[in-house]
Amino acid sequence: MSLLRVTNLGKSFGGVKAVDGITFALAAGELLALIGPNGAGKSTTFNMVNGQLKADQGSILLDGQELVGRKPREIWRQGVGRTFQIAETFASLTVIENVQMALLSHDGKLFSTWRRAADHRREDALALLDQVGMKSQADRPCSVLAYGDVKRVELAIAMANSPKLLLMDEPTAGMAPKERNSLMALTKQLVIDRGMAVLFTEHSMDVVFAYADRMIVLARGRLIAQGKPLEIRDDLKVQEVYFGSGKTFEKIAQKAAQVNAAVNKEMSA
Repeated sequence: MSLLRVTNLGKSFGGVKAVDGITFALAAGELLALIGPNGAGKSTTFNMVNGQLKADQGSILLDGQELVGRKPREIWRQGVGRTFQIAETFASLTVIENVQMALLSHDGKLFSTWRRAADHRREDALALLDQVGMKSQADRPCSVLAYGDVKRVELAIAMANSPKLLLMDEPTAGMAPKERNSLMALTKQLVIDRGMAVLFTEHSMDVVFAYADRMIVLARGRLIAQGKPLEIRDDLKVQEVYFGSGKTFEKIAQKAAQVNAAVNKEMSA
């Protein structure tokens, strides 16, 4: 059964159809990659699911509940988390305070002093940080963290509402290859442990082929293909959109298979 069901979704800007009637579904416990060249409509689709843009047409159902027309905060409280291409944290706050602020928001509580806010659900915040490997750095300012660690903090923040669905916009942008694989392996483990669904956009095709369970491909606002990585790898229309003619995803997919094998071996150890 699908956790997220998007049907005939569309959005236009000044007569230009940025997203043109796309339909797809996402199940709990699944990583679904949303890919396509620049201008394909990925960000517009993402922002409609998140409520930052209102769809002109179509439906977005999360566990049978309509999300179209709801504000981002309402959607967040329905169980949708999000990370951004550029990590969104409060640099002046400590790692744990960033997570506590997210917990405060989720609980709908306002505090008049930082001291009281800093005491809010500290153990829950530490548990979230432990899941992303950042518990030992809980009391460090975010401003001194390496970028890969900031991304981990952002992931803990995104999980503060115990999301059913996690939206990840270019999660590995700006990261070194080792950091990319570490973050996505962590995400895959969280999907398994929590049974949540992940919809992510990504330009690094090695990441997509290594970690996505399924892929959907947009071009000029339309969905042109969807399926498992091997099916997308061999899709001639997708290859033409990305490369023109004469090139394929073969080498990228081979590299991704090696990464995936290594990750699966580590996770099962």
